[in-house]
Amino acid sequence: MSDFSQSNIQNLLLRALPLEAFDLLLPEMQPLALPVKFELIAPNVPSETAYFLESGLGSMVATNSDDETVEVAHIGYEGMAGAHVLLKVDQTPNRTFMQVGGNGISVPVSALLSMAQQVPSANDLLLNYVHCFELQFAHSALANARYTMHGRLARWLLMCHDRLRDNDLPLTHEFLGLMLGVRRSGVSNELPILEAAHAIKATRGNIRILDRAKLEAIAAGSYGVPEDEYERLIGLSIKKMPRRDGQVEGP
Repeated sequence: MSDFSQSNIQNLLLRALPLEAFDLLLPEMQPLALPVKFELIAPNVPSETAYFLESGLGSMVATNSDDETVEVAHIGYEGMAGAHVLLKVDQTPNRTFMQVGGNGISVPVSALLSMAQQVPSANDLLLNYVHCFELQFAHSALANARYTMHGRLARWLLMCHDRLRDNDLPLTHEFLGLMLGVRRSGVSNELPILEAAHAIKATRGNIRILDRAKLEAIAAGSYGVPEDEYERLIGLSIKKMPRRDGQVEGP
């Protein structure tokens, strides 16, 4: 049996499960390192493993027939990679990989689905997470259609800040371009706007959050609805968790 206890687990979904459901998964949980570029979900391949992140940042990417790619969602310690299996879909055309290395817990899909069938309240909780995850897609579309580029960048940085729980975000220009669906030069044009507002400090391969409140003001209404819905349905907050420096972000 894996050496885990629900009281000290870092993944919020596992922490929020009913104890009965957690105990059913416990014998199947395996800790593992998740280095940068580790592929969590391969496209168009039946998923046999679900991953619950404890740290780091997963990136879900959509790719079309013209080989154009864009990031459509983040996954951190609040969620799981492989949520499509909860909808009884065995595979997805989207790819999910680690953009920032960390650690996680793997669970066989068969064990996860068996647990969800045995504990209806746990199944409901996991489906609530799927709903929150889909809201990320919806609000990405809203942000892309209605907000400025630097507003969209501020939103993505806030989402990374929530999940990495650190003021230093090891994000490259290439990744920021993938997030925004623009070339690297487009990112280079937008970062100085956030720096001029004294919201961030950008250096090679790193974005330091200087003033989260200013980022939230720049992101405006493009940020917050999926996060608030997560807190309402899962019962734990992404935005208000203590950071590693001991401070608490968010209202």
